[in-house]
Amino acid sequence: MRLIRPARAEDAAAIARLFLISSDGLAAYIWGLLAGPGEPLEAVGRRRYARTGVAFSWENALVAEQEGAVVGMAHAFPIGVSDAPSEEPDPILRPYAELEEPGSLYLAGLAIETPYRGLGIGSALMDATEARAAARGFDRVSTISFAMNTGAYRLYERRGYVAKDRRPLVPHPTLRYASGDAVLLVKTLG
Repeated sequence: MRLIRPARAEDAAAIARLFLISSDGLAAYIWGLLAGPGEPLEAVGRRRYARTGVAFSWENALVAEQEGAVVGMAHAFPIGVSDAPSEEPDPILRPYAELEEPGSLYLAGLAIETPYRGLGIGSALMDATEARAAARGFDRVSTISFAMNTGAYRLYERRGYVAKDRRPLVPHPTLRYASGDAVLLVKTLG
């Protein structure tokens, strides 16, 4: 039996593992910058998701659980409205910072363990994320997808997400895609 539920603190390791999948190498880049000597990336992610009161926290995740195991997650947090957006100094991260949709609930990651794909878990997590956004007063959900990740891109388009802006990727060895664009996709709820 499958259950979609809000994440708990003890889910931090599973969320980190799944976020590594969902980010197509971007989390590996960021977590690599934060890692201590010899510290595995998943340990960095677990530490980040174990925090509270911040965007990258278990508090902002939903998980799919099957037979007691976390098999999927959706991580989404509010993007605040700001009069003066700050410029991202890191050239690898700059395209993503420039693609923010202020005032939306930002879906930062969606991932399903490989054996559980194609069973509707991703759609169920998307439904729950969009319902959570509406319940919290957001009229839009935004996400960023690599244009070359055609499976994810098609999923978002089928769900009514529309491309609003794009930026060329800055290649890095950790990124799955060495070329193409990062695309801001936005869905208006209601």
